[in-house]
Amino acid sequence: MLVGERMTRNPVTILDTASIDEGLHLMRERRVRRLPVLDSRGQMIGIVSDKDLLHAAPSPATSLSVHELHYLLARLTIKQMMSSPVISVTSDTPIEEAAAVMADHRIGGLPVVDDGALVGIITETDIFKILVELLGARRPGLRVTLAVHDAKGTLAAITNALAAQGANVISLVAYAGVGEFDSRITIKLDQIDAETVRRVLTDLKLNIVDLRGA
Repeated sequence: MLVGERMTRNPVTILDTASIDEGLHLMRERRVRRLPVLDSRGQMIGIVSDKDLLHAAPSPATSLSVHELHYLLARLTIKQMMSSPVISVTSDTPIEEAAAVMADHRIGGLPVVDDGALVGIITETDIFKILVELLGARRPGLRVTLAVHDAKGTLAAITNALAAQGANVISLVAYAGVGEFDSRITIKLDQIDAETVRRVLTDLKLNIVDLRGA
């Protein structure tokens, strides 16, 4: 899966000369939490988030009048609050690489730039939606988690044994294990009952961490 398949195309943008007040209004109106910032030539030069703008706004406990607040926010520009240079990805970046960049840099969204042009934005919400799909969270079935050693043929042995009992694999993910086991595997299944799953996996001498309907 690549970023281009899941990004929001033609993202909402804002000029660097716009005021903080205009930025907050645009975010509320378009229901977005971050805006790529463009200069007068239409080139992306930064990105600004709702947290950046709210941080710039005075506290609700301020003694300033409404008129003074609007005057202050109108004088502060997006350019003064934006993050620059921008961390970005391309549309052909694997989605897991984009997620790793977000996690490593603790940011919630990445502009997508191809050949110097802004073509989209990928956000943490997009990543969460993908995670829901990968784990089969919206499909009913049995969910089993196994603690396994990282040995060649383990996955094939598990899926073949379950398939032989008529099981259909909805989703399968492998991730780092805990303690003596190298990996954990979580499988979502249907067309099979829990007791059969437990028997098949026990016959394979596998360590069942969790087995439940989901």
